[in-house]
This record gives sequence, structure tokens and C-alpha cells, in this order.
Amino acid sequence: MVESISNFIWTYILIAALLLIGLLLTFSSRFVQVRYFFRMFRVLGSAFHHEGGHVSSFQALVVSVAGRVGAGNIAGVAVAITLGGPGAVFWMWIVALIGMATSMFECTLGQLFKKNEPDGAFRGGPAFYIERGLGPNWRWLAILFSVLMLATFGLFFIALQSNTVAASFEDAFGVPEIASGILMAIVLGLIVFGGIKRIARVAEIIVPIMAIGYLVIALAVIVIDFHELPRVFLYIVESAFGLDAAVGGGIGAAILQGVQRGLFSNEAGLGSAPNVAAVAYVRHPINQGIVQSFSVFIDTIIMCTCTAAIILLSDVYQPGADINGAILTQRALAENVGSWGGSFVSLAVMLFAFSTIMYCYYLGENALAFFSENALAINGLRLAAMGLVVWGALQELETVLHLSNLTMGLLALVNLFALALLFKIVLRVLRDFDDQLAAGVTRPVFDSNKFSDLDIDHEAWRMDEEKPSPDAR
Repeated sequence: MVESISNFIWTYILIAALLLIGLLLTFSSRFVQVRYFFRMFRVLGSAFHHEGGHVSSFQALVVSVAGRVGAGNIAGVAVAITLGGPGAVFWMWIVALIGMATSMFECTLGQLFKKNEPDGAFRGGPAFYIERGLGPNWRWLAILFSVLMLATFGLFFIALQSNTVAASFEDAFGVPEIASGILMAIVLGLIVFGGIKRIARVAEIIVPIMAIGYLVIALAVIVIDFHELPRVFLYIVESAFGLDAAVGGGIGAAILQGVQRGLFSNEAGLGSAPNVAAVAYVRHPINQGIVQSFSVFIDTIIMCTCTAAIILLSDVYQPGADINGAILTQRALAENVGSWGGSFVSLAVMLFAFSTIMYCYYLGENALAFFSENALAINGLRLAAMGLVVWGALQELETVLHLSNLTMGLLALVNLFALALLFKIVLRVLRDFDDQLAAGVTRPVFDSNKFSDLDIDHEAWRMDEEKPSPDAR
């Protein structure tokens, strides 16, 4: 029943909603993901700065990349190719290019409507911009979003990532699944009990290492088999439009798997990244929107394409073969570079998936905090997350996958509906950013007083240099 409902939502509703909303935001912003593509690198250059002990823009980026660049880039791409054929990769690209605009809009909203916490930190996300942007009459929608967020990320995705790691370690090293689950649970507890700042510090270290390491080995495979790349890209395009008879399911399966796995991987429009984007200290909401847009590019156009190349440059993938998930990627890399390749993928899966587990936990905590910031409830969630890591390691992949697909689809629909109602507010903020750049301002600054008609927490938008010192208070 869960699988049937999930398939109906994804096949008949969500694909159309993702593409239509994404195209609306792309055209209305005059292709912001293209206009500001090179500015993304300039924004990243200033994103490393830590101001006043806040979570920096770069830390927020790597935490969200920790979520986007996860097991979905290794196992998810393999699942998409297995179920939808190589053409699914093409539709993952399309979803990502459109999703860059979607991510920019939702993360800008997350920044715009963030609230200042007593300890000086920020908190925000779709639940906050739904309630503040649409008004208190829409609180029911914010509550629905938070419940779905808690279920999707705080529960099912944690179990799904744990399942991927445990299966990979058992295949590569013969480690029992229960042992992998218990070890991950212990390490997770040591991190999450330190809150978002500890999660950000850990992510700032391991995410660049894991992403660069995986990228280097993938590029090595591509260089070795460079002469085969034209064949691989032709194979992807032909399969995307149902022109390859050897691939079962045709164009429908390719589109469905491409969109579904693409969203699972880059999360554009899902409403997850704005929760992390909101905690960063930036001078203008658009800055973080641009940074988060770039994280979609990193995730899908770069990392997912690398995994697809590893798989399709090998002979391990055969249409209809019963090899799925991270195990397919492991065996493909082992064929390309030797037996150590399988072990390397397993270690990469561990780092990718574990960083995603940290990210998922924080999203679950943020969803819970919308209802209550009671320490007992939050500590209970931390213990539950540790338990779910162990539970997920012992489950069948399909069980967890169907549940997460259903709640993820509903979560995306709620967020896309909110974006459709709020996108004109982002256009106003984007126009303010554009006008400052046109006037010669190299680092635009957001003046919340210009948007007095919106329910903005003005204290959250006072730059540190504008805030009175503790002595003055």
C-alpha cells in the first residue's frame, strides 16, 4: 500500500510539480542559476569567514553538502541506473539544473525569515517561512511540514543511510551489520550531543576530504577510459529517451528514477537545505541562496556524474542484472582500478552516509524545535537517532526505501506549494541584491527596514558591527 501511494505521488504529481515550479523560478529570476554561476565562486571566497562565533556561510554549505553528497551519490545513482537505465542520469542532470534555482529561492527564504536565538545562534527553515511569510493562519501547514520533516529525516533517512553503510561494509570487509550499526550509533551520539556547532565543525573537516577523495578516484577512472566517454554519454542520452531497446522500462522508468533519485540526492525543492542555510551569518540572504545553489551543482552535476561514469565505464552493469545500490558501484570501481577499489567505495560510503546521518539528525531536531525546544525532548530525539542507526543497519533496503519515498514526496509537495505562494518575496530580495551590484556595491548588505511589511526578525539582521557591546547593554 505504501509503495502504491508513493508511486502515485511521484509519477503523477511530484514530477510535474518539481519541473513546473523549477521552471517558474528559473524564468521569473531571469535564470539566476546561470547569471550568478561564476559569482558562486566569489561568494564562496568570503564564505570561510567566521564572524562573532556564528556558523559561517561555508560551514552551512558543508553541512548541507554533507546531506546532499551522501549515499545517494553512490547507492542512489546505482539504484537509478538499475531501475531506470543509464538514461536516468540524464534526467538527474535536468532536475539539478532546474533545481539550482529552486534551491536558491528556498534557501533565501530560510535566511530571510530566520529567527535570533537567545544564545546568538539562528534557527529557521520552511516551517518558519511558511508561518512568517504566509501568516499565522497557515501555521497548520508549517506543523504538517515539521511532522513530515521529522519522519523523513529524523527517522527514515537515518535508517536508510545506516542500511547502506552496513550492507557495503558486510560486502567489502565481512563486518556484521549489527557491529556497523552499533559503532555508527556511538560516534553519532558523541557528535550530536554537541549541537549544530559541533556538527558543523565535524562536517567542515570530513566533507571536503571525502568529496575531493572520491572526485580524484573517479577522475582517475575517467582518464584511464577516456576514449570510452563518448560511448557512455551516447548510451545515457539514448536511454533517456527510450531509444535503447536493451534497457527495460523505457523513457517512463528513466524519467521517474532520474527525478526521484535526483531529488533524493540533491534535495532541491525538498525543504531540507533551508534549515541549514538559515543558521549561517551572511550579509544578504541572496548570498546564502547562491552558495546553496552551487551545492546542488556539486552534488548532481559533479558527484553523481562521477558515480555514473564509474558504473558505465565497467562491464559490471548489465540491464536486468540483480546487483543494486552501493555494491554495484563497489564492484564497478574494483573492475576499473583493482580489488582495492571496492574497499575504497565502502569507506567513501561510510563517510558520505555518516555525514548525511549527522545532517538528517539536525533536520529532525530543527523540526522538533518548531514545536518545542525542551531539552528532554531534544535529548530523546538524539537517543532515538542512535537507535535508528542500529535498527536501519538490520533492515531490508526496500522496506526503508518505500517509507522514505512516501514521506519525502509529501514533504516536497508541501514545500513546493509554499514556494509557489512566496516566490515573489524572493524576487523582491533578489532585486535589492541586483540593484546594489548595479550601483557598484561589491558586497551587498541586507537592510531589513526596507521590508517592514514582512514578518522578519530584525534582530537577526543586525550586522555584528551594528550591535551594541555587552558593556553598552
